[in-house]
Amino acid sequence: MPILYIVATPIGNLEDMTFRALKILKEVDLILCEDTRVTKKLLAHYEIKTPTLSYHQHSKLTKINYILELLKEGKNLALVSDAGTPGISDPGNKLIAKILELSQSARSYALCQKDLKAEIIPIPGSSAITAAASISGFPMDKFLFLGFPPTKRKREKFFREVINSKYPVIFYESPYRIIKSLRDLRETDAKLNAKQTRNIVVCRELTKKFETIYRGRIEEVIENVKKNPIKGEFVVIVGK
Repeated sequence: MPILYIVATPIGNLEDMTFRALKILKEVDLILCEDTRVTKKLLAHYEIKTPTLSYHQHSKLTKINYILELLKEGKNLALVSDAGTPGISDPGNKLIAKILELSQSARSYALCQKDLKAEIIPIPGSSAITAAASISGFPMDKFLFLGFPPTKRKREKFFREVINSKYPVIFYESPYRIIKSLRDLRETDAKLNAKQTRNIVVCRELTKKFETIYRGRIEEVIENVKKNPIKGEFVVIVGK
């Protein structure tokens, strides 16, 4: 039975790669990449010569069908994102859902010329969510992850959900919108929480050379983030 491996890759520091992930990437027939240029840097570092194929959120149906055909032919594939664990804020789960859908359809209704029966195996490793949660200092036995804030519609609803959550909230943000999002968070907190004692943690460039952790009340963190070059991806944790 063919296998699709969901392989976590480093979120910054290449030494965070696991031995098992390296073994899988060397053995599979093809690696599906969010961006082949990014993945090839990782593969070159570990002298892995497995061929790669681009697969991302804008991939057309023909690309997905091609991947499905490879599995039907018995090929073993690995899916990686540019950084971290696939399926979290990227299109990995869309591909998995399609495989499961076709597998179920083939068994139940014989809709496919050749049944698609593929095993899906996770190869765990780095994740920005767990890395940030582990150093937050907040009680993280329960938390809510909300991905990236909407850029336009439903943005106010998003930040209301953050502030009203019973548990700490984790979300991602790009360098282009981090200040705007922190300001929107502050304004929403001011509307819903008169005391405004809420603390947050903002993680920048986790595991990379210029990793920075900002802690404090929202207003304090905004001012500190503005002092440094606003580059790289951000993880925001909002405490209770």
